[in-house]
Parts: sequence; structure tokens; C-alpha cells
Amino acid sequence: MAMAFKMATTGMWVTDECKNSFMEMKWKKVARYIVYKIDEGSRLVTVDKVGGPGESYDDLAASLPKDDCRYAVFDFDFVTVDNCRKSKIFFIAWSPSESRIRAKILYATSKDGLRRVLDGISYELQATDPTEMGMDVIKDRAK
Repeated sequence: MAMAFKMATTGMWVTDECKNSFMEMKWKKVARYIVYKIDEGSRLVTVDKVGGPGESYDDLAASLPKDDCRYAVFDFDFVTVDNCRKSKIFFIAWSPSESRIRAKILYATSKDGLRRVLDGISYELQATDPTEMGMDVIKDRAK
């Protein structure tokens, strides 16, 4: 098995694929977003889906399951009032109310370990339904 990063609080491991795909998104702009999931059987946090550079925030929102938890990172490009192009990376902890209690607890207790591995996140959102992570929320935070 390739190198993995252990999360002390839950005993979960973050695969090096998680970190490598994040770094490629951050530096090479090869992805717009990444969705991560926890495999309870193997106790690994793995990459669930990578959204290409041409995909949108709506594509990310559509890829999140309505009845299970996930983590996601989104690379938001925008132009400031001073006409400067900027990019901010958002970390989203997705925990819909329809998901199992066990999953909600597991994702909540494992979140900080994954966040430590993903260096360069600007903002964090916690969402239980799509309105809590809408594009208006993203734009408001990125100001």
C-alpha cells in the first residue's frame, strides 16, 4: 500500500491519492473539485470523484449523494472589485439529514485529520442541505 496519513482521533487513514489529487488541483489546475469518501471497511479516506477543469460548482453539488456524507474541495476562481483574478479553495463537509447517524459521527470526527493533510484551504463550509452551500454562500465568503 502506498503511503497514507493516519488520523489519530478516529483511526482513519487518508490515502496519498487524496493529497496528490488536491495538490494537482491547487497547483496545476487540472480539476475544479474533488469529492472524498470514507470507506468504513478499509478505514481509508479515498477520492470518490474528480471534476475536470471545465466542470462547474453545480456539477459538484449534483455529485454529492442525498443520503450519505462526503467531503469536497472546490477551487473557486473570481475577480475582485479591483479587477484582480483570484482563486480560493473551499472545503465542504457534506452531511445531509437523510444520512445515517453513524456516518455523520464518523465524518464529523474525521474531518480535522483530512483538513490537516490538505494544505492550502481558504474557507470551510458545513452543509446539511444544498442551500447551506449554494454559490451565493461561496461568493459571499470569498470577498
